[in-house]
Amino acid sequence: MLSSSSRLLRLLALLQTRRHWAGQELAQRLSIHPRTLRRDIDRLRELGYPIQASSGVAGGYAFRPGHVLPPLLLDDEEAVAVAIALRTAASGMVGGIEETALRAVIKLEQVMPARLRKRLDALRSSILPMDNAGPLVDAAMLVTLAVACSDQLRLRFAYADRRGVASARNVEPQGVMHTGSRWYLVAWDLSREAWRTFRIDRIAEPVSVGSHFAPRLSPEGGDLQAFVSRSLAVAPYPEQARIVLHAPLDAMVQRIPPSAGLLERLDADHCLMQCGAHALDLLVYWLLALDVDFEVLEPQALKDRLRAAGERVTRSA
Repeated sequence: MLSSSSRLLRLLALLQTRRHWAGQELAQRLSIHPRTLRRDIDRLRELGYPIQASSGVAGGYAFRPGHVLPPLLLDDEEAVAVAIALRTAASGMVGGIEETALRAVIKLEQVMPARLRKRLDALRSSILPMDNAGPLVDAAMLVTLAVACSDQLRLRFAYADRRGVASARNVEPQGVMHTGSRWYLVAWDLSREAWRTFRIDRIAEPVSVGSHFAPRLSPEGGDLQAFVSRSLAVAPYPEQARIVLHAPLDAMVQRIPPSAGLLERLDADHCLMQCGAHALDLLVYWLLALDVDFEVLEPQALKDRLRAAGERVTRSA
């Protein structure tokens, strides 16, 4: 005979498989008396599960939407299917939900039995993703990094910079962020004693998980998205620029991603952009392609290149 707790869990699982259960049939499936079933239904309601009862010939019990999302029970096949879907979403194939999907898949895989993890890994290895705009990142690595961030565990890994030069890194991870079409790890680099942003597709496996560490004061006051945006838009580039755009901030935010430039409101019709590039000629092309009036504040070399480009266009016309 099932214990009270086991019976409640089985009852909850059955209620979630159908829109409506006849009371007598439900009691028979659980091998309990209808009065016991009614008491179990009342216990589930006390726990916040929205279960409605109806009387009459077609009476019974139905699981209905409530004000909050209660815990759900998944069987083996459902758990694997949800994990695959979440990993796919976390890879960036569905815009805007990458980090949410990653948090959800962490919660699911932490409680998943070993037998289901093996099935999940086998399925994942046999599913080939379609071409994506950005570099592919292994979902298992994302989970490893995100868990290390939440549990405050040090990481060791090999990392290749933009020139392909590899180095060994020993870090205290702070957060995993998705910007545009790429994933980034924000971490305190122990050897360099500074906050760093690592492109996750450049982190080589295996990643070694180490000991616990004491939390540090996060960069940008805890706004990791702002830290990553600043790191990508300005910090890595040898050429820096400050440009006034003759357009409202709201309009430019829709066209210029944070990884391309940092935007700041000046007034209702103007905003300031800080950005960087490996070569100023790239900035010239990009600014002209924006099709927005602008004024370069610095550097002077960018002004000179724009003037030369304008003269070249005039001669050609």
